[in-house]
Amino acid sequence: MATQEKEVSSAIDLEEIGTERQPKKEQKTFTVEEAVETIGFGRFHIALFLIMGSTGVVEAMEIMLIAVVSPLIRCEWQLHDWQVALVTTMVFFGYMVFSVFFGFLADRYGRWKILLISFLWGAYFSLLTSFSPSYIWFVFLRAMVGCGVSGHAQGLIIKTEFLPTKYRGYMLPLSQVFWLAGSLLIIGLASVINPTIGWRWLIRIASIPGIILILAFKFIPESARHNVATGNKEAAVATLRKIARMNRSVMPEGILGEPVNERRGRFRDLLDPKYLRTTLQIWIIWLGISFAYYGVILASAELLERDMVCSLQTIAVKEFGDDSEESHSPCYCRFFAPSDYRIMIISTIGEIALNPLNILVINFLGRRLSLSVTMGCTALFFLLLNICTTSTGLIGFLFMLRALVAANFNTIYIYTAEVYPTTMRALGMGTSGSLCRVGAMVAPFIAQVLMSASFLGALCLFSGVCVVCAISAITLPIETKGRALQQTK
Repeated sequence: MATQEKEVSSAIDLEEIGTERQPKKEQKTFTVEEAVETIGFGRFHIALFLIMGSTGVVEAMEIMLIAVVSPLIRCEWQLHDWQVALVTTMVFFGYMVFSVFFGFLADRYGRWKILLISFLWGAYFSLLTSFSPSYIWFVFLRAMVGCGVSGHAQGLIIKTEFLPTKYRGYMLPLSQVFWLAGSLLIIGLASVINPTIGWRWLIRIASIPGIILILAFKFIPESARHNVATGNKEAAVATLRKIARMNRSVMPEGILGEPVNERRGRFRDLLDPKYLRTTLQIWIIWLGISFAYYGVILASAELLERDMVCSLQTIAVKEFGDDSEESHSPCYCRFFAPSDYRIMIISTIGEIALNPLNILVINFLGRRLSLSVTMGCTALFFLLLNICTTSTGLIGFLFMLRALVAANFNTIYIYTAEVYPTTMRALGMGTSGSLCRVGAMVAPFIAQVLMSASFLGALCLFSGVCVVCAISAITLPIETKGRALQQTK
């Protein structure tokens, strides 16, 4: 009997040992990237596209505002060319300073919070601008508006981090529609409001879309990728489940298993050997694209304001004479005519003209090659502006230039958002946006000051910068076409 008990005991011990040696069945895990791809594209992404895309409407209205009020403030405060240019420069100075600051905060505390703060800030100071008692106050308050507008880029980051890989190359370029809508809206409002109740009311009315959009932000959650990076996995899972329900889709099996990364929003990560060359070349491209883009906008306004079209110069000479006081006055008053607003609207529509082609090229040729081609074409069309032409010819050149510079912005926005990992994506966009504004700060003095002294010299400078950007784009070390968003470095 004792022998039998020993045998049973030995058998049980052997069974327990065997059970311990058998590998335990591991629980399935998934990443945010896998969840986003599994859930797919649906109703949530359409709402995301409409709400976050509308940030471009507000940004375009605030940026384009200076172009349509410049003749009025020039006349009201008797400003010289450099004083008019300084207004735009200070707007972008504010943008440059706060772009890095907001990017740093967004990587640490969340994209959604910074986006909300930037909109509240921008709307507040934009309204204050309409009460400016002097030129100095106007410059200061518009610089503060620029600080607020710099945070609007977080809307693009939120869109990028929620979109499945194969949809990013199609949906992000379509966001240009919102920028176009904002540009057309402010030009249309200016054509009606400026000649009647004045530029102060134009600024007040232009602030309304931004205030309305703030109310819609509550429907968009914080980025799930950011939540994971900061250790808030419960919020990330809740967000992903909500998206799955809205899209009538399913979550991947298992639990969210992605490591928390304490190293977030560090500037030195951008200069890590892995990203150093990419970062430096991206900065060059951003600076050049912004320089060209705002150069086109301000040069367009300057061409119209000064009647620099060949066919119109003769009329100006007949009307004022070569020695007229107005033709030589540095503080002249000449407001936009209805035909000038029409030309601005037509050339602005050019920003969407190449969008379908831009989407196809980005997705088939890749980000680097498509950006290099459009930058090269931009350089060519800047030089073509020097051709003595009619107003129809000028409209055609401006139309193509606006289409090309918009395509450049589309591509570099997508590339920058894709090339950096989540832990430094907002900072990468922020620093790029900051360098971008350096180009925007210089552009007014070239388009509004140097162009008055040497038209060809200004055009050659714009063209040369575009050539440098084209070379930098084609030599970028990383192609992001079809590449999943990286979570960590």
